[in-house]
Order: sequence, then structure tokens, then C-alpha cells
Amino acid sequence: MPEMSSRQYLDFEKPIKDLYDQIDQLKLTAEKNKLDLSDSILQLEAKIQDKKKDINETLSSWQKVQLSRHPDRPYTLSYIERICTDFIELHGDRNFKDDKAIVGGFGQIDGKTVMIIGQQKGNNTKTRQLRNFGMANPEGYRKALRLMKLAEKFNKPIITLVDTPGAFPGIEAEERGQGEAIARNIIEMMRLEVPVICIIIGEGASGGAMGIGVGDRVFMLQNTWYTVISPESCSSILWRSWDHKEKAAEELKLTSEHMLEFGLVDGVIPEPLGGAHWDHDEAAELVKTQIVHTLEELKKIDSSLRIDQRIDKFSKMGFWEENLHA
Repeated sequence: MPEMSSRQYLDFEKPIKDLYDQIDQLKLTAEKNKLDLSDSILQLEAKIQDKKKDINETLSSWQKVQLSRHPDRPYTLSYIERICTDFIELHGDRNFKDDKAIVGGFGQIDGKTVMIIGQQKGNNTKTRQLRNFGMANPEGYRKALRLMKLAEKFNKPIITLVDTPGAFPGIEAEERGQGEAIARNIIEMMRLEVPVICIIIGEGASGGAMGIGVGDRVFMLQNTWYTVISPESCSSILWRSWDHKEKAAEELKLTSEHMLEFGLVDGVIPEPLGGAHWDHDEAAELVKTQIVHTLEELKKIDSSLRIDQRIDKFSKMGFWEENLHA
């Protein structure tokens, strides 16, 4: 997690930055002049908490999209590091290559083995290029499916962590069957005999998210989004520019609250005050608690019944009418 001095702030987080700057200045003054300014520092720290709470309660849909992309936000490997012990990463789709945009492997949560898979973004320019900004190619989804089938073979539950701006849209990805790979994952995940929990930890865009997003339970972290298209792309299609991305975010109804209201996810996991980027350890603990509780719930359900419930759950999504007289 970045130190305060290297932390990055979004526009609407500037009041928080100003308070941290005041604290830094007080600390320098106290050190230079041998003064005890601890009471003043404590007062400013309390103001920071109040300011985080105020901002948290008034976030727009677009601001939540910005938080989901915050450069200091924890990614899949950050959660795995804090949630799992004895994690062993597995590589390759056994067909083309190892896609670094998707990571996965066996690990233990409270002594119980699980398969955990997720999209991984990079933390700097070099790793962002290595991870392709979390946008998987077909081999990434085929790797994910290979690992899911391995988990099913050994009767281990599967956890997926979704965080992607979408599947990679390049020509080479289409040539290697991007659409087929995602569609194959969706149908195969429907029929997995082991418990499957999906958690959206950042961005949940379109088929890129659905490729590892079908499960018995689907959860979203508080400041994440989940929809068929990003606000920028939606704005580009409807208004021919990105200038209306804020309006697009509102109209898409893409926040965790909207998704829960529509019945498209099963629950919302709270984040540390101000967002997951402020406290990676607390964010991971909240996610772990949800995983452990849900696994206990799912293991009591017979596998055939779980599959039927999973298929029924996704089949009921959306709104439609049948014209019986056509």
C-alpha cells in the first residue's frame, strides 16, 4: 500500500489531501521546534475520517467508477496475498500461452483449499503492459477454465475476483476466438459441480467480466461497477464523444446498489471508509469474511441442486415479454 507521501488522490478527494498536508506540516513544525502538537494532529485526523464519511455518502455513479479504477486500489494479487496462505500460481492454457492478465491457483483460506482466479492489473507502466491492463485474451479465459476444471476434479470450491475494463478487443484476440472462449466459460461455469463464488473487486465490464463471473453467489464491493459497457464507450456511441461519460454512468445504473436492486448480484461487500484503496488489509478481511460465510452456506447444498439453482438464477435475469399471438 502506498505511503501517504506517494498516495494519489482523485479530484473529489482533494479535501482529504489538504488535511493530510496540514498534518505533515504540523509534524515538521513539531520536529523542528521540539513542540508537542499531538492534539492538533489528532483533531485533523478526526476531520479526515469525517470528510471521508461525507464524501462516501454523496458519491455519484461516475465517482464510484473513478474509485473502482483508483491506482492505489488493491488488485487480485493483493487480495490473494492477504486472504490465502500457501498460494501456488498455475500457468498456461495448455494450448497457446500464459495470459498474464488472469492469475489463478490453489491456496488455503483458514486451512481449507480453494481455487482462486482473477484478473490482474499492473501497479506501474511496466506491469500494466505485462498484464495488458487486466484485459484478457482468449488464452486467459481458457486458462481460467482449465483451472476451474482442475478444481472440480479435486472437489475444491472456486473463488473468482473480477476486475477488468473488458476482454481484450484486438484483432488477434478475435482471430483466436475471444467470443467463443468467453461463451464456453459461461456455459461450463453454469455446470461446475463445486461451489463457485464471484466477487467484483473493481471494474466489471461486459463479457470480460462474465468470462469468470458465473457463480452460485455473485458479490460486488461497495465502490465497483458492473455493466455491459463502460461509461466512456457508452458516451462515445450515444453522443460521439467522451464528454457525457458522467451522464452515461448515471443512466447505465451500474453501481453495486443498482445491481443489488435489480437482483443481478447477491450482495454488496462494504469497503473501508473512503474506499478499499485506503486500507488494503481491512478490504481483504471484509472480502475473506464474506467468502468464508458463503462457502459454509454453499457446502450444505447438494451439487445437483446448486447447479439447478445457478442456472435458474441466471436464466431469470433481465426483462422480457412473450408475444403468444405472433
